[in-house]
Amino acid sequence: MTSTDTRTDTTSARGPVLVIGGTGKTGRRVVDRLRELGVETRAASRSGETRFDWAEPATWGPALDGAAAVYIVPLDTSPSPTPAFVEQAVARGVRRLVLLSARGVDVPGYFGPGHDVGGPHGEGERAVRASGVEWTILRPGWFAQNFSEGVFLDGVRTGELALPTGDGKAAFVDADDIAAVAVAALTEDGHAGREYGLSGPRALGMEDVLDEIARATGKRAAYVPVEASAFRAALVADQGFTDEEAGLWTDALLPITTSREAPVLDGVRRALGREPRDFTEFVRDAAAEGVWG
Repeated sequence: MTSTDTRTDTTSARGPVLVIGGTGKTGRRVVDRLRELGVETRAASRSGETRFDWAEPATWGPALDGAAAVYIVPLDTSPSPTPAFVEQAVARGVRRLVLLSARGVDVPGYFGPGHDVGGPHGEGERAVRASGVEWTILRPGWFAQNFSEGVFLDGVRTGELALPTGDGKAAFVDADDIAAVAVAALTEDGHAGREYGLSGPRALGMEDVLDEIARATGKRAAYVPVEASAFRAALVADQGFTDEEAGLWTDALLPITTSREAPVLDGVRRALGREPRDFTEFVRDAAAEGVWG
């Protein structure tokens, strides 16, 4: 199945699509793609066109009213509010749910000792599976865009990227591919009950990543491997993270350190009938936009 040759729009006739996190990395791309297709779309966030706040359940109902489908970008907190939101969405007539989960949530030890299998993402997955409506689960690995608009950007710009990832590798996935799969699942038949593991087409280490960026920009940042404890402390001291947030980010890097993110997944090909975008394409486009100066 591709997003062009067999597309059957089953949502626009029934109501708009609600995009939770409509101003975020994947959400805003989903909004843009849906609107390019002519699908009525509500971009929902704390600061978006449609107000939505996970911490304020009173905002959920007005955002959901009349919606036919929802793209859910959940909070990574426990207990997860996603089950309560899913229950309310179904009660208000939503018939299709697409959940952004995460790679490895179903794998014991993926994020290291002390992390339960599933966690908050697992709670969300169980809720959509039990919802009684059509559902699709997306499980992307680390985003390529973390180097252009995320936590790694400052290090690339300043010329020194200090991370506790050693020689580990990851098949970084382009957020544009995540959005394309989400839009297909929201607007086409054939994706109900599917789980899509999403990655890029090849694994890269941090040195490889910085080499790619250097070829496009002419400027090479240095990769500095650091201990996890030092990285965590720097997030708190230099970037204003809380200790809990810093711990979550540090633990989230472990699958790169251990190269658990290296295997290439087939979700993009299964959902869209094409290969995922290569990291070189992502770098080319980001460099053309001037994100690294």
